[in-house]
Amino acid sequence: MKNLSQFRYFLWPVLLFAASIAAYASLEPLFQHFAPEADRMLAHRISMTFLYFSGAWLLARIIVAVLRKNRNGSRKVPKLLGELITAALFLAATAATIAMLLGQSAGGALASSGLIIAILGFAIRNVLADVLSGVALGLEAPFRIGDWIEIDGTIRGKVIEIGWRTTRLLTRNDTYMILPNSQISRQRMTNFSAPKRHYRATLEIVLGHDISVSQGKELLATAAASTKSVMKSLKPDVRALSYDTHGVRYTVRYWVPSFVDDIDCRDEMLVAADAAIRERGLPPPYSRIKLVPQESGKDE
Repeated sequence: MKNLSQFRYFLWPVLLFAASIAAYASLEPLFQHFAPEADRMLAHRISMTFLYFSGAWLLARIIVAVLRKNRNGSRKVPKLLGELITAALFLAATAATIAMLLGQSAGGALASSGLIIAILGFAIRNVLADVLSGVALGLEAPFRIGDWIEIDGTIRGKVIEIGWRTTRLLTRNDTYMILPNSQISRQRMTNFSAPKRHYRATLEIVLGHDISVSQGKELLATAAASTKSVMKSLKPDVRALSYDTHGVRYTVRYWVPSFVDDIDCRDEMLVAADAAIRERGLPPPYSRIKLVPQESGKDE
């Protein structure tokens, strides 16, 4: 199946490139045999145009295939990077075609269009900002398709598509979000799926002074180890954070297999901690309330 997919991937570019070479090579014999007095320039230019674009298409497919092969089964090559390579090669083919058609005047034609390019650039500056940001995201690859990311601490979702102008996310509530690439590039981003899908999460719990700090740490560590959703290969641990008037604040550190399991792991940790505290018969932490008696002699 893999060989068949690779064959289909290269089929049309190879056929078109081979047909373009055959057409260019057969032009001269055909003209000599059927129309020796005809002008060959137009036919040569058309055949060269097909040769430029078919060659660019084939070369783009080869480069993308080499990049995919060099990944050695690791994370996929970004789709945007392949599109960028293809666009660059087709742009080079277009420039070569213009130079061929205009001859020595190609440079002058491009220079005289500078003002038009500047006006168009100003008119579509927001679109250009999104596109250039998309190019930067495609080259740097801070996230890939399938990664769970957080943007500016407020937006969380799974990357399902990276386009030229926008990136599309699917949240855990199945909400479809479309974000401009320029907005993503300007804000702080956290990737929960890179470099590995598992990561360490924390949970803060306050226990009263009825239990010592060492016993509290042992109680919470035992409860954390009894959960099923967290990773067993990496042992959870407990640290004391502060010694306050209403109790001791602890942080339970545990490893989550993936971002999808984050809520379930947190829920199971809370249930296990609550069960351990109730089984030990410990009262919940409370804030001391100071009662101020009302002074006598004052009107109510």
